[in-house]
Amino acid sequence: MSALGRVVRSGVGRRRVQTVVIGLATTMAVTASVLGGSLLVASTAPFDKAFVEQNGAHLAAEFDAGKTTSGQLSATASASGVTASAGPFPTVTITPDADGPGDLPPMSVVGRADPGGPVDAVTLTDGAWADAADEIVVSADGPFAHHRDGSGVGRRFTFADLPGSPTLTVVGVARSVSRTADGWVIPSLLTSPAGYQMLYRLAAADTAEQVDAGRAAVAALVPEGALSGSQSWLVLKKAADRAVAVFVPFLVAFGLLGLVMSLLVVGNVVAGAVGAGTRRIGILKALGFTPAQVVWAYMAQALIPAAVGIAIGVVAGNLLAIPVLAETEEVYGTVTLAVSPVVNIVVIAGALGMVALTALISSLRAGRLRTVDAIAVGHTPRLGRGRWAARLTARLPLPRPVSLGLARPFARPARAIAMGAAVLFGATAVTFAMGLAASLNQVEIARNHDNADVKVGAFGNGSVRFGSGPPPNVDSAAVTAAIEAQSGTRAHYSTTRTRVSVAGVAGTTTIVSFSGDAAWDGYQMVAGRWFQAPGEAVAARPFLTATGTKVGDTVTLDDGEKTVTVRIVGDVFEMSSEGMVVLTDEATFAAAPGPMGASHHITVQPGADVTSYITTLNTALKPLGTSAAPGGTDGSSDTIVLINSLAATLTLMLVAVAALGVLNSVVLDTRERIRDLGVHKALGMTPRQTIAMVISSVVVTGVIGGAIGVPVGVALHEAVLPAMEESAGIGLPAAAFTVHDLSELLLLGVGGLLIAIVGALLPATWAAKTSTATALRTE
Repeated sequence: MSALGRVVRSGVGRRRVQTVVIGLATTMAVTASVLGGSLLVASTAPFDKAFVEQNGAHLAAEFDAGKTTSGQLSATASASGVTASAGPFPTVTITPDADGPGDLPPMSVVGRADPGGPVDAVTLTDGAWADAADEIVVSADGPFAHHRDGSGVGRRFTFADLPGSPTLTVVGVARSVSRTADGWVIPSLLTSPAGYQMLYRLAAADTAEQVDAGRAAVAALVPEGALSGSQSWLVLKKAADRAVAVFVPFLVAFGLLGLVMSLLVVGNVVAGAVGAGTRRIGILKALGFTPAQVVWAYMAQALIPAAVGIAIGVVAGNLLAIPVLAETEEVYGTVTLAVSPVVNIVVIAGALGMVALTALISSLRAGRLRTVDAIAVGHTPRLGRGRWAARLTARLPLPRPVSLGLARPFARPARAIAMGAAVLFGATAVTFAMGLAASLNQVEIARNHDNADVKVGAFGNGSVRFGSGPPPNVDSAAVTAAIEAQSGTRAHYSTTRTRVSVAGVAGTTTIVSFSGDAAWDGYQMVAGRWFQAPGEAVAARPFLTATGTKVGDTVTLDDGEKTVTVRIVGDVFEMSSEGMVVLTDEATFAAAPGPMGASHHITVQPGADVTSYITTLNTALKPLGTSAAPGGTDGSSDTIVLINSLAATLTLMLVAVAALGVLNSVVLDTRERIRDLGVHKALGMTPRQTIAMVISSVVVTGVIGGAIGVPVGVALHEAVLPAMEESAGIGLPAAAFTVHDLSELLLLGVGGLLIAIVGALLPATWAAKTSTATALRTE
């Protein structure tokens, strides 16, 4: 082995703490990078990937069974522009009864013999495909696999309106990227279908005009009026991309924090090693080592543990990414997400390159040191450095070990600054993560805007549902009368939805007409105010963006029978109908209730029993063909849960890296002044006093780092939220931005001090256990 190799091996083995800190810091940074990079890659057009994998339908069409035949529908496979088709599949829309409490919405059921095929290859996520008359597979994205009374395989539904009133058992849960059904059964079960479903892939489907052309070609081959409904894949893509886009600013912010933190720790460790090894550097030069060899020696001492840490971090990142990407599959609707090899290659190359560059910059000082100066100076701080601080702290009414520790950072200001920077970034990460979690919770509250104790006919969010068959007609006025007559009703309102068109905007917009005061039900404003007079309306950000309007502008809505011009007085946070929604009073736009009637939202009197209220109300509603159900939602957004879990994971990693940076600095400082510690021990300093002195040495840097890091974290939070808004194309409610209060910020500031103390505990314990004789003999 060459002399340089022996020096490197000796340095790596002798400076065990430095070696471990660099290894762990790079492990944490690489793990976070692999995890974040994998999710970032998975966030790049995830719907498009899933759509290709499952041969998704560019056009899903519903046909009236009374106006066409299966033979005529099969012939549409040769329509101009159609490259593949699946169907016809018999369909019905029917309301089931479940084997648990609660009332269910109508279910779109499709008869399909197997999940595969040339178009819309449905993917099973649990269980098996239905192959018997008493079995059903439910959609993983519908309300029947995720409901308050249970979920998944084994649940039973009774379909009273089907011949024989069959009871079907859920044998599987599946996902259709084209969202073509709520449930699938064997075709022979639907002997009298209300309609047929056809699924098409088109040669050109990148724009709404191209999809419309394909729809027109299909409609031309069937009797007039047979095509009763259709859905373009572009509608689904738009909704999916909006959910994904919110991840990008979040990942970029944490990625930058992790990158800066890892570079800071590695640079600090190498610089500390050079500072502590000044005398050794002089001896190496005296023995004939060139400046370049000295630089390479210290670079190698950093690169060897860094390489080990990178290897461990890549493995850990891949293992940790498995459950995270499994959650992401549910959010993105894809089933083949895995860590991309490109991510591993880029992270490995990037980490090695950055460690090498950082170590080179820190090691150059070792190469520039003159031999005589290095041997003469050794590793002792210059005389007089920090004495003013020692004299000042000695006057404080504090125990002497504490005052000595408080003065220590001023003897090594560069090292103290590096340690404070590590604490700063740790405090920034914690503040940012907690602020982000609080903001996302506010977004979830605003998204649900559901304070109702009871709902009547309020199933779904107004999106188009595939399936045929008329639901029962419900008299909304009679329902309102029954609610008002029910003892225990505190307040209620109703809504009706209809589709309207807006000049210059492709597709349709949902208009929600309110009857009654909905102020109590949690709708939150992004800008402006709630409508108060006829002619006023509020709209969601996607609608305002699509129409090029803003608060104060007017817009004309056309439902085919009448046109109404409304003035937009507010930007409301509303995510139904992909944000293409306008909310107004029924006096402004009186939308006719659909067959299912209006959706009614009720809050009961304080102290009233909701279950008893629902039971009594259902007795009155049963003759009207509808029923009441408990209010509330079925759970939080998977996207928000995933972001919160990722934020917690990445924050813990960054805090650990910050604590490691403090650990290394305190170890270097403690070893550097080991002889002083021996003198203190000889003069009677106890182990507890030694621990107090070492920990006190990080208090100033911890307090300053926390005091600066918390405002930086708040500023980062305030910068990322608008970026998330812009990226997702939505407006966030005002409550999402005002999540920090003074008491919380003060506690977060203390967190910076805790990070410093945790990092100093181990070297403080080591210093306390070192015997006086050993400390005095140490050079």
